[in-house]
Amino acid sequence: MAEELNEQQELYEHHRFVVDPGQSLLRIDKYLLNKLENVSRTRIQHAATAGNILVDGKAVKPSYRVKPGEVITIVLPHPPRETEIIPEDIPLDILYEDDDLLVVNKPAGMVVHPGYGNYSGTLVNALAWHLKDVPGFNKGDIRAGLVHRIDKNTTGILVVAKNEIAQNKLARQFFYHTIHRRYTAIVWGIPPEKEGTIIGHVGRNPKDRTKMYVFPDGSQGKEAVTHYRVLEELGYVSVVECRLETGRTHQIRVHFRHIRHPLFNDAEYGGDRILKGTTFSKYQQFVRNCFKILPRQALHARSLEFVHPSTGKTLSFESPLPEDMQQVIEKWRNYLEGRREG
Repeated sequence: MAEELNEQQELYEHHRFVVDPGQSLLRIDKYLLNKLENVSRTRIQHAATAGNILVDGKAVKPSYRVKPGEVITIVLPHPPRETEIIPEDIPLDILYEDDDLLVVNKPAGMVVHPGYGNYSGTLVNALAWHLKDVPGFNKGDIRAGLVHRIDKNTTGILVVAKNEIAQNKLARQFFYHTIHRRYTAIVWGIPPEKEGTIIGHVGRNPKDRTKMYVFPDGSQGKEAVTHYRVLEELGYVSVVECRLETGRTHQIRVHFRHIRHPLFNDAEYGGDRILKGTTFSKYQQFVRNCFKILPRQALHARSLEFVHPSTGKTLSFESPLPEDMQQVIEKWRNYLEGRREG
């Protein structure tokens, strides 16, 4: 469970410092080395090379000397964990790969990173095998390549960095929301607007820490923004496209629960019950059959667009809807057609 809780959080950290009035001129890498705990000078220099250290909003080199009153910000990808990653020869659906990164299409049921209850069979175990000859990955330091995650039972596209500079540059794009991600979901009911935006801070549910919760007043959690567009209305469910402006844990799932249109068969957020429709036994059986075909939340990370960390070119990737979601959408279309004919 712990693994899935953190899967959609971006894997970077952000720090901000205002230089003290009495600070002497000092190289910025040395200044940050003194300010940041458990961060090596090499990591700081990699961040500077990638343009992730800003002074008053402008990128600087490691040799830059800090001055009193300046505002310093730094974005750092999380370091690798100490736990040893066991490489496992698990097939990967690789959409693209070069010297800096690879883009994979994750199946349903695969956890991204080893954690409590999931120490093998994860995407990271598979990547450790695939990248075992790449410097930096042969010691199991695979977490260094991750800059974002998707939930265990969500399918779709993930980008993985193969070196530290690429990782820094991709982390920066996620932090500043310049990476474009689109998801396809099946939700209960018909949203009142064909296009809309769901805004509400997302944080841990105070009554159940294993789930997330929307705090509309912003009193807790972090800002979260989801844009959506209804692609198809299918009677008692809808197919929607979601565009993430932020990337909080379970953001799409908890946002649609908040507006009372939970994702179809999302057990954690109430979508695994028959929420719309009739009491007729034939309809009830139809929905239960759909649940069997799609035994997970109906969510797919369909597309990803970002700037390549070395070439500067924009890369775009698309992943077709997985078979289980396609089948359920087709069943709802047939059900709707049967009602019209009846």
